[in-house]
Amino acid sequence: MNRERSTLTTNTCLAVIPARGGSKGLPGKNIRLLKGKPLIVYTIEAALESGCVTNVVVSTDDEMIADVARGAGAEVPFLRPAELATDEAKSIDVLKHAVQYFENRRQNYEHILLLQPTSPLRTAKDIQKAMGQFLQSGADSLQSITPAQTHPYLLRQRSNTGQLNPFFQIEDHIRRQELTELYELNGALYLMKRDLLMESGQIVGPSNQGYIMPVERSVDIDTLWDFRLAEWTLQEFDESGRE
Repeated sequence: MNRERSTLTTNTCLAVIPARGGSKGLPGKNIRLLKGKPLIVYTIEAALESGCVTNVVVSTDDEMIADVARGAGAEVPFLRPAELATDEAKSIDVLKHAVQYFENRRQNYEHILLLQPTSPLRTAKDIQKAMGQFLQSGADSLQSITPAQTHPYLLRQRSNTGQLNPFFQIEDHIRRQELTELYELNGALYLMKRDLLMESGQIVGPSNQGYIMPVERSVDIDTLWDFRLAEWTLQEFDESGRE
């Protein structure tokens, strides 16, 4: 830690919820009503209820999203600059901008938590458990994962003539029970040390943990179909079933 940062107030964790106004896949999705509640509110409430974060901040370029976020209890101390509100803007730059904003005001955080508002089924307990795993492991970063729904062994390539070939050359006699258990990123949460982000310019470090979430809490909304799936899941699984 350098001399300048050592004089800053140290807090534990900054949760950043990125919520850009524009969305090609599902226009207005971040504040679209999901069972009567704006989508982004599910993530804000989970972060606040977790008790694991010092500040819950929404990074947005949209005044309507900002108003909804403030109403749900999140902080929106700035509107995201135009260069960070394009389709090409990267999550890492949005995170660094938010952290720099607070550090310029002499607030420092040991850990940074990225929470996508498109993962409304992630709960406060998920955040608590992920944080506990992260701190206990001493890792540089952590990503949420869920069991892969399709094993690479089952993938096929189809040629223009209709010829079907395995995408990966694996012996045909391998049984499903013998296949390695695999996981896929579900986008629900990313945890990282502050210095990994700000000094190394990385979200995922060399020592990276995976926090496992079940498929029913791993819906990542990008399309109307995803949105309908989230609605159905909320209808079928009550709060006690989504611990």
